Amino acid sequence: MWSMKLSSIIISVIILLFGLSCNKGSINPDIPNVVINITIDPNSTIYQELNTPGGWLYLDEQPGIYIPSGSRGVIVYRVTMSEFKAYERQPPNFPFECCDENGRNCTKLIVGGNYPFVKDTCNDNLYQLLDGSLFQGVGKYPLIEYNAMYDGGLLHVFN
Repeated sequence: MWSMKLSSIIISVIILLFGLSCNKGSINPDIPNVVINITIDPNSTIYQELNTPGGWLYLDEQPGIYIPSGSRGVIVYRVTMSEFKAYERQPPNFPFECCDENGRNCTKLIVGGNYPFVKDTCNDNLYQLLDGSLFQGVGKYPLIEYNAMYDGGLLHVFN
């Protein structure tokens, strides 16, 4: 009887500690709050990289896509045929560490040869593409995640 209660208490404490140690959802207060509102057809040939699960691409300023100042673009990742993830390309932990002397031309997060991770080329932090958590490096913030709603035809990325 006591061993069952003790086991339940130990498991509850472990779950509580694990939950408190997770920073998912927190955002660095030094990063400007921007409004992202993008709609694309991920199944079109324009976004061919997103046609299959595991595909990813960058959404940057281009005809039909508006990226407000304060954002460095969006990484879109197709998890399954019906689920997407979308992340800000601005580094979440040290966003202004690698900018020019005017505070412009700052580094952007990249996927490239780092798949299934996102890399901050300024300090070599690696983040998991699947959930945005810090995988390797220094910092306490995960990637900034945007809502990604898919209706089977259009993908709406917003915050």
